[in-house]
Amino acid sequence: MAPTQRGKPDFLLLFLTFCIVGFGLVMIFSSSSAYSVYYHDTPLYYVQRQLIFAALGLLMMFVMMNIKTNLFQKSAVLVMLFSITLLIAVLLFGVEDKGAKRWLYIGKFGGQPVEFVKLGLVIYLATFLSKKEDRIRDFKTGIMPILVVLTILSILIMMQPHFSTIAIMVSVTFIMMYIAGIRFKHLVYIVLPIVSVVVVLIATEGYRLKRILGFLNPWEDPIGNGFQLIQSLYAFGHGGIQGVGFGQSIQKLHYLPEMHTDFIFPIIGEEFGFIGAVIFLSIYTIFILRGWLISMRSPVFFNQLLGIGVISIITVQGMINLGGVTGLIPITGVTLPLISYGGSSLLVCLMSIGILLSISRDNNRRKLLKESKT
Repeated sequence: MAPTQRGKPDFLLLFLTFCIVGFGLVMIFSSSSAYSVYYHDTPLYYVQRQLIFAALGLLMMFVMMNIKTNLFQKSAVLVMLFSITLLIAVLLFGVEDKGAKRWLYIGKFGGQPVEFVKLGLVIYLATFLSKKEDRIRDFKTGIMPILVVLTILSILIMMQPHFSTIAIMVSVTFIMMYIAGIRFKHLVYIVLPIVSVVVVLIATEGYRLKRILGFLNPWEDPIGNGFQLIQSLYAFGHGGIQGVGFGQSIQKLHYLPEMHTDFIFPIIGEEFGFIGAVIFLSIYTIFILRGWLISMRSPVFFNQLLGIGVISIITVQGMINLGGVTGLIPITGVTLPLISYGGSSLLVCLMSIGILLSISRDNNRRKLLKESKT
């Protein structure tokens, strides 16, 4: 095999991606159909829009799969500058919805640029950390530059505001720094101030404190802060073991808010029951573990960090969504990656998977080269 030839992509990851995205489209149709008829006179409004982004996302996935990862490394600074520019553009030209300015629109189609910023941060961190290597153990030269970039992005995102995204970005940053070899005491130095800031932000904003209290005891305010969680739990309860059947959800009939976005998993639980939910989560978990395995198998440190970063975004966001809708953690308002309605989220997730597939191609190429020499 010639050294310049690319290896084959990981077909298991590719197959699981198609399965999960396809299931997500089916569930968006089921969960949004009644809502869509009421507001748009057609049951297909949301699934049609998601199909457009799915097609574009799959196209971008195949494009990213055919890009060698060293190109991402070379363009890391430009990617970060573009990410900052996007966040500034949102503040200047963004559309406000439900008290938050997070959207940029081109014609009828809009997106949340912060989704692209998450991927941009991972590319930048993978490049920075892979170049620093041993110097990451030095706080001044290895960690401070990362904290400066993360702080700038967090301030711009906080102005939207979008605190759940900041939580995801901080978590992914910590994961990547830990893999890169950060000292544990330095990690503690970073975590303590962040926790203090979070406590202050919760205490000074009434709606955040109420959200926490609603999570602890939703039945104390069943028609206010506890409403979403209670309706979510009703969906799981109504689904029981075997579910009520595809398309037969009652909670989607204007009882459960955001049923096709943040709360799509309760609809899965209601229509397919405990058994269906466990099967779905098992496939989703295999998909995530496959992404981690591809990343850890890479002999190239940059590829390893890049892969861990992109799969960490999906992992952390998925855990936050699932934890919120099941009452394990406070509801934060993030979508379930690859499943929930949201064009920009789906597009970036598929681009991220394209990067993982590119890493898998590099892994397979190196493996075949090694075998040809023995």
